[in-house]
Amino acid sequence: MTKSLDQAATSNDAEIPRGNLSGFKRYMKDDLVAGGLVFLIALPLCLGISIASGFPAIAGVFTAIVGSVLTTFLSNSELTIKGPAAGMIVIVLGAVTSFGYTGGVDAAADMQAYQMALAVGVVAGLCQVAFGLLRAGVLGDFFPTSAVHGMLAAIGVIIIAKQLPVTVGQTASGEPLEIIRELPHTLMAANPEIAAIGIVSLVILFGMSFWKSRTKNTIVKAVPAPLLVLLVAVPMGVWFDLAHEHTYSMFGHEYSLGEKFLVNVPFNLVGAMAFPDFRVFTNGETLPVALKWIVMFSLIGSLESLLSAKAVDMLDPYRRKTNLNRDLVAVGIANTAVSCIGGLPMISEIVRSKANIDNQAKTRFADMWHGVFLLGFVALLPALIHRIPLSALAAMLVFTGFRLASPSEFMSVYRVGKEQLVIFVTTIIAVLSTDLLIGIGIGIATKFAIHYLNGVSPRSLLFPYLDIEENVDGEITVHAAESAVFSNWIAFRRQLVSASLVHGKGATIDFSNAHLVDHSVMEKLHELEDEFHRAGVELTIVGLDNHTPLSDHPMAARKRQPVH
Repeated sequence: MTKSLDQAATSNDAEIPRGNLSGFKRYMKDDLVAGGLVFLIALPLCLGISIASGFPAIAGVFTAIVGSVLTTFLSNSELTIKGPAAGMIVIVLGAVTSFGYTGGVDAAADMQAYQMALAVGVVAGLCQVAFGLLRAGVLGDFFPTSAVHGMLAAIGVIIIAKQLPVTVGQTASGEPLEIIRELPHTLMAANPEIAAIGIVSLVILFGMSFWKSRTKNTIVKAVPAPLLVLLVAVPMGVWFDLAHEHTYSMFGHEYSLGEKFLVNVPFNLVGAMAFPDFRVFTNGETLPVALKWIVMFSLIGSLESLLSAKAVDMLDPYRRKTNLNRDLVAVGIANTAVSCIGGLPMISEIVRSKANIDNQAKTRFADMWHGVFLLGFVALLPALIHRIPLSALAAMLVFTGFRLASPSEFMSVYRVGKEQLVIFVTTIIAVLSTDLLIGIGIGIATKFAIHYLNGVSPRSLLFPYLDIEENVDGEITVHAAESAVFSNWIAFRRQLVSASLVHGKGATIDFSNAHLVDHSVMEKLHELEDEFHRAGVELTIVGLDNHTPLSDHPMAARKRQPVH
């Protein structure tokens, strides 16, 4: 009989899959199958993300290969898949553009911009290693949930705006709002045969997503939509003879077709490697720009990776917990290594990680196997990859962008509270109008302003007011006053855990005297309850009866009612 989730979580360590030599042997079949299925999803996404980022297509594959092998042995994250992610497209493309990327107009300038961005990636990876060694993994708890989701939704909008033209055989350049304004005109100038491939690809992706959400058929659910796209798009590309330069007429216009609409991959992997240009740090003009992108690469990349690793831990059927600091070190080392040979930045990627779990992966070796499959495929079958139409890859990215910025995301945030929607939308607009760092900074400032309007004192925005006592039974009671909000949560959690969980003791948190408990803290408390439970002790929350939730959502912020 199969064990239940709770049984699996409370079994002894010998029964829980571990990524050691014994686990490698025992679970090889499960991990090999899961890794192979994830590879089918990863290949087109690695190619598409790399091209959209202004890097050569093969760069994304380098990232997945190096990341999967190195982090398997350096991190203890059992089920995350490491590789390039759509969320980093905006940053990487911004970096190469600032270094003179021309989008193919000037090959020499593009190569120089690419190599300068690689140098930025090397240093950013070293910064991530330093973050991990300094135990900065806890910073993933600082950023408010709605601002982070707003940043990701803005990235989704940017991806859609930049990739939708590619699905119809056009290109887009400029600032996000500029591209969005020109989108109708760009789409009207579509190349019909390229657009046919892109539209069919979008229909498959959205159709499969709709079908999977409404069927119980395990075969349908197991079919990777990106693989199905390739099975249709590649023959369409052959039918339209994209491998040869030619023109055709339709609707009274003449259109050109050729290899520029296909993925360009090298037939020699070693020869395709590129190396960082560290002169970017010795030039007075490029140094300030490079420093900006180092901050962007390391901070946003680390944040996305931390959030993904935490999300995957919550999905792990065995409830194993990732050491976030160790994982940051692993990702940083892998980023430094892959930047030295021409790869994109990597993070713990949530979509592929979820697929890994759904395909019954048991240990971190599934990540390694997905990299091995990628290496074998690109080394042995580069001609087949060259047959993939760019419009099909762009369609996959449009679909990914839509998932980040879908109407359901707006509704989910609204259900948590109107004030959360304000933060979410403000962050989206700010990111689209400025850049990621300024945008999320404006989102955080908006949350601070809302807390201030809700009566939170400036001091308690940063420092928790806690009175910790231990009763005769060894139980810990924490009396919280003033406020419990995202910006003081790290200190709040540290004091709580140090007094209770570190010593194997349960705890009760009394919020009777707290003026406000915000949405981010409500979510963190839920996560912490699970962490206590895994340790065999209980965390009890009391004192919220006199607080009014700002919506009907269970994770809504709570504000204490005035005492008359």
